[in-house]
Amino acid sequence: MLTPLLTHEIGSLAKPGWRVKAAAGRPCDEADIQAAESWGKRLDVPDYPRLVELLRRPARTGVPLTAAERVEVRNWSSRYGLRFFSSAGLDVIYDGEQQRSEMYAWAAAHATGFEFRGSVRSFDNKYYSKAAVTGPVGLRAPFHNDEYRLLHQAADKPVKVPVTGPYTLAAWSFDERPGAAVDLGEPLARRRARSREARRELVLDVAVNLVRPNLEALLGLGARLIQIDEPAGSTVPDEIGLMAEAFDACVHGLDATFTTHLCFSDYDLFFPAIGEMTGCRQYTVGFANDDSTELGVGDDARPGYRIIKRFRDLPGAPHLGLGVLDIHRDFIEPPELVRDRILHAADVFGGPERLQVVPDCGLRTRTWEVAHQKLVNMVAGVELARNALGGG
Repeated sequence: MLTPLLTHEIGSLAKPGWRVKAAAGRPCDEADIQAAESWGKRLDVPDYPRLVELLRRPARTGVPLTAAERVEVRNWSSRYGLRFFSSAGLDVIYDGEQQRSEMYAWAAAHATGFEFRGSVRSFDNKYYSKAAVTGPVGLRAPFHNDEYRLLHQAADKPVKVPVTGPYTLAAWSFDERPGAAVDLGEPLARRRARSREARRELVLDVAVNLVRPNLEALLGLGARLIQIDEPAGSTVPDEIGLMAEAFDACVHGLDATFTTHLCFSDYDLFFPAIGEMTGCRQYTVGFANDDSTELGVGDDARPGYRIIKRFRDLPGAPHLGLGVLDIHRDFIEPPELVRDRILHAADVFGGPERLQVVPDCGLRTRTWEVAHQKLVNMVAGVELARNALGGG
């Protein structure tokens, strides 16, 4: 699965209005229904008129959808998500996490030892439900199995599974375990040492007792390409080594290709500690957000890609998932700009063999129209790069 210049997505995609309303037990308006119909046609989703009829029925009859029918609508959203990425031309696909509530809350809701405390703001006007770890961490039930079965059966291309990583799950939680409280009467140095040890214990507990058994369940179903997301990876720069240790604790000895996605940060902070992630075969990283939109392949033309030299030199020669689409704005990257970003990276890496091509991050902040055109242009840019490199 580490083919040069392979294209794939990162994970999230905005949930359609009809999916959100139906899941909440609310009737869809005509605009929602027309969106389901038009995208069904555009994406060539098999038997999509069945969904349209299902969405129309509550308004026509006054009878809300049953719980089973709401699940059916959610499954339709996954089928649309698969076709969304496949029709854009990506080589490896997923459904944009249409089944999940949110990357953190979904995992915490399926774990033991977590208790939700309320909502906190993450960025813009986005909120997530934050939990406290109050006791021993464990897996209540594998929380990607049903999702993977549905998508594996419906997909027309290889499937990649994004999974929230152990460091992020721990970092985004309150630590309220017995014994985790700080004794303010202790000397400062001792308190700091105890705090570090408690943090390490929590992160590794999440890795070994929650994330790893969930991965093992996915492998049992046939999943072989798994992306472990660590958006909180650089929250505490001194703990990047701990993030690396937790990653390896999740995947050591398991037979699959494991990658990680590192969200926007000062990427210099990750070095050299991420070199300790011996089980990671690809680092997927966003660069377009900080790059120029002018064409060119030299260092001056590609300021957002300065750091890739450090990924090139990591031990074990892992691949780099090269972020080439800025997911924070509606600017549609021309294929020629995508091409030049790839050619610059290929020049730095001495060829395309260790490069794959992705958006900077998940596309859930963009409309489907914008996200789809960005991906179409990304795929076209890859073809231009292949031709320029003599592999077209």
